[in-house]
Amino acid sequence: MGEQPLTIDSAAEPAVEIRRSARRRRTVSAYREGDRIIVLVPARLTKVQERTLVAEMVSKIQARDQRLKPSDSRLAGRAEALSARYLGGLARPTSVRWVSNQRTRWGSCTPMDGTIRLSHRLQGMPEWVVDYVLLHELAHLLQPGHGKSFWSLLDGYPHLARARGFLEGVAHADGLPTQDADDGAESGDIGAGEASG
Repeated sequence: MGEQPLTIDSAAEPAVEIRRSARRRRTVSAYREGDRIIVLVPARLTKVQERTLVAEMVSKIQARDQRLKPSDSRLAGRAEALSARYLGGLARPTSVRWVSNQRTRWGSCTPMDGTIRLSHRLQGMPEWVVDYVLLHELAHLLQPGHGKSFWSLLDGYPHLARARGFLEGVAHADGLPTQDADDGAESGDIGAGEASG
């Protein structure tokens, strides 16, 4: 007897598919598959046990999703903390937000109005990588371009080389250009290929 799927779909709740398995004895597990949460349970569970365990597992998946995809307000708070720690609090963006329309750039900023945008592709990457991109954009609020004075603003960040290498590797794996992609872009853009330059 294999897994028997049961789908729960509600407008207010995420789509949840419950798969009962006769081979599964004690463990319950869950994972995200696209827009659905798949919960694997032993076939012998009662409906009450199933409801309780499925609710717990869905809650855990949603909490993990929140950690991996932080909100704009949390991103703005992180920008404030990074500015205070590495830039003496001098970089004060008017807004910091995630965007989904940056496919070849990790981040961008418009110094004229103080806005910073980070690509949604960074969500789920290590925090020190996201911090690097955010700090990079914050530095552009103080210094446009990528000259020596710009890079000196980032010297204090301990994961600078590691984060740039990580992003360069991701860009290479994604088939994006790996040379400096900032030529001709806004002064505050960090391209996918710019990780090393």
